[in-house]
Amino acid sequence: MSYETTDSQKEEFRKYLEKNGIISQLTRVLVGLYEEPERPPNAIDYIKKYLGAPTGVDVEEMKADNDDLKRQNAELEAKVATLTQQLKELKAEMAE
Repeated sequence: MSYETTDSQKEEFRKYLEKNGIISQLTRVLVGLYEEPERPPNAIDYIKKYLGAPTGVDVEEMKADNDDLKRQNAELEAKVATLTQQLKELKAEMAE
């Protein structure tokens, strides 16, 4: 029974990989690596580059920058809301 469950789980996972294009993408990467005239010194970096993953990026720094930019954006949105309200009030005063 355990053997059948394992086989069905493997088959289900294989179908998942195939359905989402993972098998074909991995095949293309491996064929590209195989067809390289000179083997790259670091195969993992080659695969990351081939798949479009950023290399040499400090993710933590980018997260901190993103948090700062979100905070700045929130401040600017609040400022826009305040200025829009002030503009409406001034227009109302001028209309009187």
